[in-house]
Amino acid sequence: MEPTLTLTPPMVAVLLLLGFTIYLFVSEIVRIDVAAISIMVLLGLLGMVPGLDGLSDPQTLFDGFASNAVISIIAVMIIGAGLDKTGIMSRLANVIMRVGGTTEPRIIPLVSGTAGVISSFMQNVGAAALYIPVVSRISGRAGLPMSRLLMPMGFCAILGGTLTMVGSSPLILLNDLLPDGMEPFGLFDVTPVGLALLATGILYFVLFGRLVLPLTNGKGSSESVIGYYQRVYGLNLMIREVRVDEDHPIAGQTIADLERGSGVVAVATFMNSELRVGPWLGLTIEPGARIALLGHAEELHSFEQRAGLTLMELDVLADALAPERSGIAEVVIPPRSGLIGKSVRDIAMRKTYGLSVLCIHRSGETLQTEIRDLPLAAGDVLVCHIRWDSLLRLEQDRDFVVMTTDYPREELRPKKVPSALLFFFIALGLILFTDLRLSVALLTGALGMILSGVLSIDEAYEAVSWKTVFLLASLIPLGAAVENTGTAAWIAQTTLINLGDVSPWVLQAVIAVLATFFTLVMSNVGATVLLVPLAVNIAVAAQSVGMEADPRIFALTAAIATSNSFLIPTHQVNALIMGPGGYRVLDYMKAGGGMTILFLIVSMVMLNIVY
Repeated sequence: MEPTLTLTPPMVAVLLLLGFTIYLFVSEIVRIDVAAISIMVLLGLLGMVPGLDGLSDPQTLFDGFASNAVISIIAVMIIGAGLDKTGIMSRLANVIMRVGGTTEPRIIPLVSGTAGVISSFMQNVGAAALYIPVVSRISGRAGLPMSRLLMPMGFCAILGGTLTMVGSSPLILLNDLLPDGMEPFGLFDVTPVGLALLATGILYFVLFGRLVLPLTNGKGSSESVIGYYQRVYGLNLMIREVRVDEDHPIAGQTIADLERGSGVVAVATFMNSELRVGPWLGLTIEPGARIALLGHAEELHSFEQRAGLTLMELDVLADALAPERSGIAEVVIPPRSGLIGKSVRDIAMRKTYGLSVLCIHRSGETLQTEIRDLPLAAGDVLVCHIRWDSLLRLEQDRDFVVMTTDYPREELRPKKVPSALLFFFIALGLILFTDLRLSVALLTGALGMILSGVLSIDEAYEAVSWKTVFLLASLIPLGAAVENTGTAAWIAQTTLINLGDVSPWVLQAVIAVLATFFTLVMSNVGATVLLVPLAVNIAVAAQSVGMEADPRIFALTAAIATSNSFLIPTHQVNALIMGPGGYRVLDYMKAGGGMTILFLIVSMVMLNIVY
């Protein structure tokens, strides 16, 4: 068989651009989004060179910014931010932590597995976007870096797209690309293969995550809050939760009785279905109450032995005391404060301001004992535990100067939960039960979030990762050039022709490898449209010389392998998590290399076992 395509100058230019793009991504000479924009501009300039006229069309060079994929990503970011603003994602994170605890090997399967299942019936980028706030909450509460959780979640969201025939765009397209008369695939025909791939992804990160996942975060490294207060004030603090049994003698006493002489501070209570952060000292402890205690490890241990209460990790009170809702802060008593000369007890600091004072720093000395009856003086620094919304209100109070500035100024809107869920399910329903374009369906939900007051338009703008938008939009013209110039078809045909006479499983493996390569440098839809007909023709040709090659399975191989996109952040999901996770291209290559090989092996084995 002779090649039907010959290498042309536009093809050579595209191949050089591909090589240059990979070099920029790996070397990180410039930021990855800057590299993508540079390639887009270079592609437009090369289109003016004589002989390269077909390389790019100036009229469509920037169409990527209005593409279905990019608009969909913008919309799902807004929808995810809306759900997070109502506290729904925080509740989901709380449920996951109750089941999975706070250890990486237990949290990864839960987060990644549920994200993978969700992505089997909605676009994987949508599932990943919705889970980013969940992972952020879990990261803060469990003390695990975002980078250790986001990549497993993102990879498994991609793998989850192979669970059903509606989980990813390539599988949705597959039946339309099959020749007339060939039996189409049913909704769950691909499920055994998808389940094996998803399980492989989860096991890969559970077993090898400590080796391949980076220890970074999206906001840069900085001293932790606990580390700061330990260094400055010698506060090596822990928070633990206790449950007061019905017959325990502490039931009926007050918070003041509990704290007296113990060295611990009750920072939150839950009893009679009522939650209090910073409960006032006169509050009576009811049977069955849950109390969160803050103090030094030795003081907590001593309290446990003396009171006969079992200290446990935060459970019922975990959500209320999550780092994004409350924490330790510093406030100063200014010279003209009306509180000078009054004690913490006189002021009823907890009841009045929500401040649980842990220590007072005065004249270079940190006072931690007998501080409730100590008259306050100008310049005193109060180190306290407080809800962030209370601290925000305290900034307007002239009796205090708030020194802590780097804390979440988050205004949750729990009353908007019905509106947020309504428009989320409207968007989901439009995706699943109509032929509406994905971008229009998702924008309907995003617009509903804004019009119903779940988010303001400014908050919606802030929710969008514009780095991700520019990265994807700028790479779309390069993918189009790979396809339109015939470069992709030339690579595929040349590779297969040079193979010569090989067994059917080798042909099938080569198709999977080609699909993996093309999905890294062009859209997975474009790779599917190109390779499915080619795979069918190769199988038919193999049958004509007596090989046992099933064209239907070859086509499915190509469609599944276009989800094998882990090496570089060109897939929408990988680009989405890159910023929040603080990832570099080399991080994807390190973790994605093993995942890519496992994907090829597991998919090939399962396809041949199942079919």
